[in-house]
Amino acid sequence: MNAIPCLTIEDVANLDGVLGNFLTKAEAELTVVIDRGGNVISQFGDMTAMDVTIIAALAAGSFAATKELARRIGEVEFNALYHQGNGNHIFMNSVDDDTIMITVFGRRTTVGLVRFYSASTAQSVAALLKSLQNTGHGFSFDASDITATPVFADQ
Repeated sequence: MNAIPCLTIEDVANLDGVLGNFLTKAEAELTVVIDRGGNVISQFGDMTAMDVTIIAALAAGSFAATKELARRIGEVEFNALYHQGNGNHIFMNSVDDDTIMITVFGRRTTVGLVRFYSASTAQSVAALLKSLQNTGHGFSFDASDITATPVFADQ
């Protein structure tokens, strides 16, 4: 897994612009960009009715579980998942190998419209996140850096 991007104010504004444009075109309520571990990278839309952090964690788990289902039938992964409810629905799609986009929408739009606009939005988000890696944004974690040596050991 690549580094979690560290966004500047300009990066957030660019990402918000892409996500806001997507919500307007798709007529959806909320979109959230997460990494495959369930960490929220960006969110845009109406967040008052739900806990975005919990949705992100559950969506990452759902994507991981269906990746194994896909593998069992000879696919690498399913690149999109749709959960239909009575009033609200969720559409999740891969942005890249490390990122997922979640969209929550209701009756005023259709899954087809959300799916259509999410494809180009995912490409835009992927390009933006890739540019952050190329410009030195982000941080990485290397597990080999962890030791059992006390941090504040007496000399």
